[in-house]
Amino acid sequence: MSAMPSLGHYKKTAVVAHDVVITAAAFIGTFFLRFEGEYLDERLVYLPFLVPPFVAFAAGVYWFFGLYKSRWRFASIPDLSNIAKAVTVLAVSLLVLDYVLVAPTAYGGFFFGKIFIFLYWMVQIFALGGPRVAYRYSRYLRSQDRGVRAGTAPALVIGRGAEAEIVLRAIESGQIKRFHAAGILATRDTDLGQTIRGVPVRGHVRTVEQTIADLSERGIPVKRLIVAPSALAPDAHPETLLAASRRLGLPLLRFQTLDDGASGDVALAPVEIEDLLLRPTVETDRARIDTIIRGRRVLVTGGGGSIGSELSLRIAAFGAAELVIVENAEPALYQITEALARLDSPTRVHGILADVRDRDRIHRVVAGFAPDLVFHAAALKHVPYLEQDWDEAIKTNVVGSINVMDAAAAAGVRATVMISTDKAIEPVSMLGATKRFAEMHAQALDARFAAAATDPHAPRFVSVRFGNVLGSNGSVVPKFKAQIAVGGPVTVTHPDMVRFFMTVREAAELVLTAASHADGDMRAPSAATAGDRPSVYVLKMGQPVRIMELAERMIRLAGFEPGVDIEIAVTGVRPGERMHEILFGKEEPTVETGVAGLMAAKPFFAEADRMAAWLQRLKAAVAALDREAAEAVLAEAVPAFSAHAQVTTARAEAPPASTPPVAASRA
Repeated sequence: MSAMPSLGHYKKTAVVAHDVVITAAAFIGTFFLRFEGEYLDERLVYLPFLVPPFVAFAAGVYWFFGLYKSRWRFASIPDLSNIAKAVTVLAVSLLVLDYVLVAPTAYGGFFFGKIFIFLYWMVQIFALGGPRVAYRYSRYLRSQDRGVRAGTAPALVIGRGAEAEIVLRAIESGQIKRFHAAGILATRDTDLGQTIRGVPVRGHVRTVEQTIADLSERGIPVKRLIVAPSALAPDAHPETLLAASRRLGLPLLRFQTLDDGASGDVALAPVEIEDLLLRPTVETDRARIDTIIRGRRVLVTGGGGSIGSELSLRIAAFGAAELVIVENAEPALYQITEALARLDSPTRVHGILADVRDRDRIHRVVAGFAPDLVFHAAALKHVPYLEQDWDEAIKTNVVGSINVMDAAAAAGVRATVMISTDKAIEPVSMLGATKRFAEMHAQALDARFAAAATDPHAPRFVSVRFGNVLGSNGSVVPKFKAQIAVGGPVTVTHPDMVRFFMTVREAAELVLTAASHADGDMRAPSAATAGDRPSVYVLKMGQPVRIMELAERMIRLAGFEPGVDIEIAVTGVRPGERMHEILFGKEEPTVETGVAGLMAAKPFFAEADRMAAWLQRLKAAVAALDREAAEAVLAEAVPAFSAHAQVTTARAEAPPASTPPVAASRA
């Protein structure tokens, strides 16, 4: 039984019918505007033969310029521009017909004439654009009336004028349903005194309390504050706004576009402390990412983890043809596939339960799906647990990573990107050493294909190193938030410890940008030779942050005073931790990528036969539960890894045997 046509299908059919009828009416009507008497009569005879083919031709032109893709409720300047372009093509076609095919040779004179064609051009633009603009305006008026009559809550929009307009459009279109705008508070003086989409700018963000009091006296009780990114920037002093919202008892909601331009959908979410912690977000070249993702088949391992799930959402937002998510935790797999199902994306999503440690299973999955791109995000990453359960670190971070990369190589995947960590540089922990070993395997594979292949699309293998990702599983920020929520103390391992930080969004888009560089720029004829092209990518994360300062700022943002309301306790450096993070090793010369926000280094690795021998020894050490043998292999493969100090420290400071087992975390 065939499926019933959708409502959207009927609406599009109605738009096509409208444009066809209105085109015929405009074409015929222009004759009556331009001609009269015998000049009109002699031309009307030919209209039954002219109108049908002209209208059919016009429908094709409208389709070419995308007039049926946009919805009338969102009619805008670009839509009117497309109408003008389409009608110009029709007018030029009439001009060619009149001057080349009809003029003196066929008709004995000009059938249309320049005045007729110019009149038609104006009438047709008005006939197509007028109803669209009128419908858009009627929707706007209805949304304004409905917003107040339906009892939606008054809200103040805080941010720059351009940002406020995005929120107002979302309210008008119904994307934001529960609120209507009672006014705007600007973050810069140049916006003061303006009106945006009929909503007045009532003052500067510094006057938020006074503005709300004034509105309350006028019978407009503000219920929410909707803040734009500019209001959360460090130079806007968001602490003041946060404190004011607390005193007023008004929740702060931040707005964001769900995919930053891919569809323009707007969402509201509560302001979290981590939204106020960082430097300005690194701007990503989304057009670059679009070229590498759109229409491709993509596989993500560990797709239910904090990084893997955001990566999957980004891939769907950028229009991948198909996405396979490989995950060994059923709840995490269910959660991310459900989140993807809620997106308005054409990407076909498949969830697969599999463990990267199972080599045969991973080879079957990758070979069966035959992806263009693989993003390997499955990993164990918590330093203290990996110091305790060292063999699990090797099974997942080394053996599992090699399984994925070997499967991608066997399937001829264009590019494989492994998620690594800044702890892989001169590692002092099992996490860092196992991740560095996996990086070396990726570099060896990349060099092998570069040296042996004549195919310009030969497989590429690269790694991306992260700093600390705000909001990811095990991040220090959720830990501090939980400690603050119960009144402290907030625990810091050392007052001078520093770390680099990045957002989950930055982390995911860095991975996609690195893939575009490895699979795009580095395949160009002028690209670097195999030995010089980048193999490890790192985000430019600005200045590192002292963990002590981070703790103090989070306490103040929560409305407390460090050392007075909430104590900060120094607990001592844990096994596998180091005081300062670094981005590149001494043996890794950096490479200029030419991509804003992205740094890279040349490969430094061992030959494939040595890597294979080390891997066999590692597997034997794990099978025998011989930690000293395993760390000796890692120290041999990664000379910067201090095996002796690692074993001594780990044994002296390891958690007691009664520590409960911990579920594997994914990057």
